[in-house]
Amino acid sequence: MKTIDELLAEGVTGKRVFVRADLNVPLSGTTITDDGRIRAVLPTVKALAQAGARVVVASHLGRPKGAPDPAFSLAPAADRLGELLGAQVEFATDTVGESATSTVAGLTDGQVAVIENLRFNAGETAKDDAERAAFADRLAALADVYVGDGFGAVHRRHASVFDLPARLPHYAGYLIATEVGVLKKLTEDVQRPYVVALGGAKVSDKLAVIDQLLGKADRILIGGGMAYTFLKAKGHEIGSSLLQEDQLGAVAEYLERAEKTGVELVLPVDAVVAPAFPDLKSKEPADATAVAADAMPTDQMGLDVGPESRKLYASKIADAATVFWNGPMGVFEHPDFAEGTKAVAQALLDSQAFTVVGGGDSAAAVRILGFDENAFGHISTGGGASLEYLEGKTLPGLAALED
Repeated sequence: MKTIDELLAEGVTGKRVFVRADLNVPLSGTTITDDGRIRAVLPTVKALAQAGARVVVASHLGRPKGAPDPAFSLAPAADRLGELLGAQVEFATDTVGESATSTVAGLTDGQVAVIENLRFNAGETAKDDAERAAFADRLAALADVYVGDGFGAVHRRHASVFDLPARLPHYAGYLIATEVGVLKKLTEDVQRPYVVALGGAKVSDKLAVIDQLLGKADRILIGGGMAYTFLKAKGHEIGSSLLQEDQLGAVAEYLERAEKTGVELVLPVDAVVAPAFPDLKSKEPADATAVAADAMPTDQMGLDVGPESRKLYASKIADAATVFWNGPMGVFEHPDFAEGTKAVAQALLDSQAFTVVGGGDSAAAVRILGFDENAFGHISTGGGASLEYLEGKTLPGLAALED
């Protein structure tokens, strides 16, 4: 795929450059609680603006139902982008209507505009090819060139991600180029030992990537809510912990495959439990205790890996040359259940490995728990996209950027 550096070499002064970013930031009302995704696209937007392009930034935010919804407006993201750029960013209050058309027409060389949430138009996510194409045609009328830099959306077959690049000269932005380069290090010519730490709530979200990694990783560490389905598959009592009963067969098969292929599939040896899920708003102390993984009380719920598991995971990461981490080890939003996630993050920092934090909740945890983002090898902006790449899937947004 062609990159933004090639576009800049060709010259962009006076050209309208459509940048498909990922500004899908978490909001509390109109306050952005984590601006990591906005900062991730800054290098691309800055380079284009400084080169004289008229930059049109577009993104989705949340899941509106194909119609305008003030709760999902990109206005706060546009304001924050302007603050980070140190320049006025214009904002269009629609996607392809009168406001977008006039806002883009009013741009001068080096100016930046953000158009409203793409998902306010049903054509963005439509399953019908013709409906998506019609929306892509209207988006294409706003620009002369397309730059794809919304890595968190490249696994979606959406109009602005998949259909629009076919209508304009297209290039990969700095973020996408970086993300793809990192993911190649996890799939091609990997430095070993290669350790993968997987957490999060649902084992079903990670089955396909586990299936792929059983033939590539040296060790796979399992934590988070998904760990209890693994423990149940081994015959352990898990109390009221999260369980996906319909996945027990698949999990049992993976445990057997790991043993046969010599991949270390490492499960928690203890857990931090409580009688009920904690109140994440009040963060009041929970009635938390640590118990052995094979001795969980029937009336308790596992909410984090225990102290012995933390030591175990750290030891399995210590000598790694490559580490990929996706998914928290527990309910990290509550201080009583954040230690497992902290331990894995710290183990990555303490290692000499090339470390990749696979987006989503893992990236959020790094920031919320106060770790220095720059100390990690790479923090992905797209959890789902990263996982699908590692699963070996073709990502529509990347395929669309290929020449």
